[in-house]
Amino acid sequence: MQLPAQQVAVLEAASADDATSVDALAAATDLPPETVTGAVFELEDEELVAVTERVDETVSLTDEGREYATDGLPEVRLYEAALEAGAGDEPVQMGRVIGASGLEGPQVDIALSNYARKGYGSIDSGEITADPDAEPASDAEANALTELVDADDTPVESVDIDAETLEELERRGLLKRSESTVREVTLTDAAVTELMAGLETAETVGQVTPELLTSGEWEDVEFAEYNVEADAETVEGGNVHILRQMSERVKDVLVGMGFQEMDGPHVDADFWINDCLFMPQDHPARTHWDRFALEQPSHIDELPEDLVERVERAHREGVGEDSEGYHSPWDEDFARALALRGHTTSLSTRYLSGTQIGEIEPPARFFSVEKAYRNDTLDATHLLEFYQIEGWVMAEDLSVRDLMGTFEEFYAQFGITDIQFKPHYNPYTEPSFELFGTHPTTGELIEIGNSGIFREEMLEPLGVDCDVMAWGLALERLAMLTTGAEDIRDLHGTLADLEFLRNAEVTY
Repeated sequence: MQLPAQQVAVLEAASADDATSVDALAAATDLPPETVTGAVFELEDEELVAVTERVDETVSLTDEGREYATDGLPEVRLYEAALEAGAGDEPVQMGRVIGASGLEGPQVDIALSNYARKGYGSIDSGEITADPDAEPASDAEANALTELVDADDTPVESVDIDAETLEELERRGLLKRSESTVREVTLTDAAVTELMAGLETAETVGQVTPELLTSGEWEDVEFAEYNVEADAETVEGGNVHILRQMSERVKDVLVGMGFQEMDGPHVDADFWINDCLFMPQDHPARTHWDRFALEQPSHIDELPEDLVERVERAHREGVGEDSEGYHSPWDEDFARALALRGHTTSLSTRYLSGTQIGEIEPPARFFSVEKAYRNDTLDATHLLEFYQIEGWVMAEDLSVRDLMGTFEEFYAQFGITDIQFKPHYNPYTEPSFELFGTHPTTGELIEIGNSGIFREEMLEPLGVDCDVMAWGLALERLAMLTTGAEDIRDLHGTLADLEFLRNAEVTY
């Protein structure tokens, strides 16, 4: 019996008594595994071998996981530094503890996002506390890293680590799972008979080369059959990020509702970010703990002088008979200070004032889907940077019913029809309310936006003499409602779930 050389090699290396894996056959024949796999399928078609298959799952640490197995998890290092700094007795400045911990770059964010989750302490308003009764030695994730650090591609069934810990390590990108199909081969009686009778090697060609074509030898050689069932390398292609998909969908919806898009600087003066919003300069959200100030340059050079005067007067004295202002200090130097915008409402103040594109006549509708930056505590619904869906409508005689109706129409485009509203306070809107949506997986109510009717103290200095209803909605939280993501950190950032991002879809 004549067979191609690779098939003969596989038959001679296989056994009729014991199943032999493809990898073992590849090692015995000195052939690539994919070549052996192809030969095995061909031999199976000839009923010379029997093939069984099973799927094995293995786990191994990523490079980051190995680093933490050696140096310690960032949250554990932060806890140890906090205890050393006395945070077990009283709150300590977070910057001091982070400096003592030796954490840098993304490790700081990772430590902060896992610190409270694991019960090591709390972080609030730039101060950190440590629970002296916490036990880092019992940290399941740290212990799992230690167990896996010296092993590669360890079978899951042989690992003494609970499934929840493995899932968390995988979510954090510290562990990777691999699934592989293991094929085992056993000789049939027919193969044994052929081996005893003696096999001859038939010369076959597996690839057409330029030499075969130019020499004409291709007419005389025997080509190996192309096996479409042979294993192929898995290639992960690129994909449009889920937030980019969501952003484009939101823009399409708002443009369809008659809105025009705004744009403007990510770094702006506090004047545009907060002062024009009638937000007092001593408001807690304007402290250095909540904003990202620029060191160089530190201040804006030019602001409209007449607008600065009107805004300062509104803060000091109020607007109209029933308004008294804040009776609090107002410093133009602070108003000129540059910072990363904490919300995209700075775009609205630029447009409403007429300084961005000129005076806007009512009725008008504008929106933006842009990044904002806040020094928030990281958790399942908060990041240091996020996308805000900013929007406003300028018209006569607007009411809360108009605002609610706009939201119901907007969210209906995404299949969300259970929006709930709750009264709220903003320095720059009255009335004001927050929006909530129900998470499709957990059933929890998630805050998805803030809104209201701009106050006269804000609009009059900007030169607007009609009603303006406005809002700031969270793009990431809209994505959570439409994709089922339970943690905003799965969508982007250092802890993003790549597998989720590859498969998630924007549904509406």
